[in-house]
Amino acid sequence: MSDAMRAGAVWERVRRRLRAEFGEDVFNSWFKSIEIDHAADDAVRLSVPTRFLKSWIDNHYRDRIIARWSEEAAQPIRIDMMVRSAVTNRVPLKPKAAPESVRPIIQSGARTPDQAPVINGHSDALGGSPLDPRLTFDSFVQGRSNTLARAAALQVAQSRTTDSVLFNPLYIHAGVGLGKTHLLQAIAGTAQAAGRRILYLTAEKFTFGFVASLKNQTAIAFKEALRNIDLLIIDDLQFLQGKQTQAEFCHTLNALIDAGRQVVVAGDRPPSDLENLDERVRSRLAGGLTVEIGGLDENLRLDILKQKLNQARAQHQGFDVPLAVLGYVAKHVTQNGRDLDGAFNRLLASNRLTNQPVTIEMAERSIRDLVRVAEPRRVKIEEIQKIVAQHYNVSRSDILSSRRTATVVRPRQIAMYLAKTMTLRSLPEIGRRFGGRDHTTVLHAVRKIEGLVGQDPALNEEVEVLKRRLND
Repeated sequence: MSDAMRAGAVWERVRRRLRAEFGEDVFNSWFKSIEIDHAADDAVRLSVPTRFLKSWIDNHYRDRIIARWSEEAAQPIRIDMMVRSAVTNRVPLKPKAAPESVRPIIQSGARTPDQAPVINGHSDALGGSPLDPRLTFDSFVQGRSNTLARAAALQVAQSRTTDSVLFNPLYIHAGVGLGKTHLLQAIAGTAQAAGRRILYLTAEKFTFGFVASLKNQTAIAFKEALRNIDLLIIDDLQFLQGKQTQAEFCHTLNALIDAGRQVVVAGDRPPSDLENLDERVRSRLAGGLTVEIGGLDENLRLDILKQKLNQARAQHQGFDVPLAVLGYVAKHVTQNGRDLDGAFNRLLASNRLTNQPVTIEMAERSIRDLVRVAEPRRVKIEEIQKIVAQHYNVSRSDILSSRRTATVVRPRQIAMYLAKTMTLRSLPEIGRRFGGRDHTTVLHAVRKIEGLVGQDPALNEEVEVLKRRLND
């Protein structure tokens, strides 16, 4: 009988003993996916589908597997554990070689043997998303629109595991390119440097990891890993899709918060406006501290450009941008920080490639397509509902509800009218955004308000005030 056949027969007996010893659930989570990759006289190489599974088995079950195998084979045995995707170029086992050192996926702090490994921000699909060391609190330019968000983020990042949790969860929301990801990465980097066990994930990465754990039958491992960290950070929550994935995120959120572990989440809208998100998740998020990063005012945009200039001078000797040119860019590139990045990079490229000094004329040519002064601001239906609700002292949920009292019906009709006149959404889409109403209801509201604003000067003025607020 060949070594492979003998090893296969031994492994089947070991599997039966492990199933009987630990039970069906534990066996399916940890042992079912193990396969024999190579067998020699006194050494066996086993493979598993993920690095996380390898790390967990190495730390918790390696000695038990060795003991059971040695008993069944009636001789001492050495076992190496490999990740299947990493053994395409197989190297023969060396019988007396030392076993591979254990490199747990989570390296962000010390742990006791009975704890799940802590997931590093730089690991694989079941680990965290990569961290950018440049995104720190020191490199985050502070202004009026982001002071509160930065202060809350810094408080969370500098907290110790023994401190009471003040803001849990901390939810930061902002539009594209306003700095929410910068703050989240700054939190992750600061907390990790202090020895806290952290996990930084985008919502897409969380979804991918959860689906992969179901596919690989390692869902219990995935759950335990998430619940044994000090700080969970989730970015771009608006992209969290799937009923089952959202349910798992909700369970994780509840487990961590109830255990006094910190959770930080970021999205492009407040929790109440994430209509595709499970109501239980929205409620849990709203129960913590929600802070908004507002738009970049001109002074803040100028400060950001000055910081970029200082960074560029350190790398490009002789490069300079006159203050007047920085002021021109800050005044005319108003959308977000990413547009500012693009504008500054164009100035740098023009100077380096042509050896011409940076002037106002060069800036006008270089950033022409980023100047959007004449472009009207895009208004979202959620913004309309929020502003109208505030103006008429009702809640957004009232506007979306089926209530038909006069104090609610009129604001709802005005909000529908503004949605039709200030956005490109169709009547059916507007109806869906207003609590699943029929398009004929929206059409009736639009015609009703159109008729009233032509007859009632006071109502006409109210509508114009709302339009100005939405366009600001």
